[in-house]
Amino acid sequence: MQPGLFHILFISTTLFFLGVYGFFTRRNLITMLMSLELILNSVNLNFIAFNKYLWPGQMEGLFFTVFIIAIAAAEAAVAIAIIINLYRSHRSIDVESAEEMKY
Repeated sequence: MQPGLFHILFISTTLFFLGVYGFFTRRNLITMLMSLELILNSVNLNFIAFNKYLWPGQMEGLFFTVFIIAIAAAEAAVAIAIIINLYRSHRSIDVESAEEMKY
């Protein structure tokens, strides 16, 4: 049995809100980055689902998904570099200790 559009959108919505919840409630930068990746993956799932069910013969949703994956990989690399530098200077990856980076 193949899942329908409603099932895929329900999973995508669940992933999105889990990511938003994790982003706003956690103070660890690594878990905030993982929550942001959950949000991006839920968007990817939406692109694939709508591409499959609304325009089955076209590839725009897949191209958007590949583009978002590339952007997410670059974003993760930059974020991990910032987290490593923050840990080297403050010996913590807590968001509260990053106040000196504001200015």
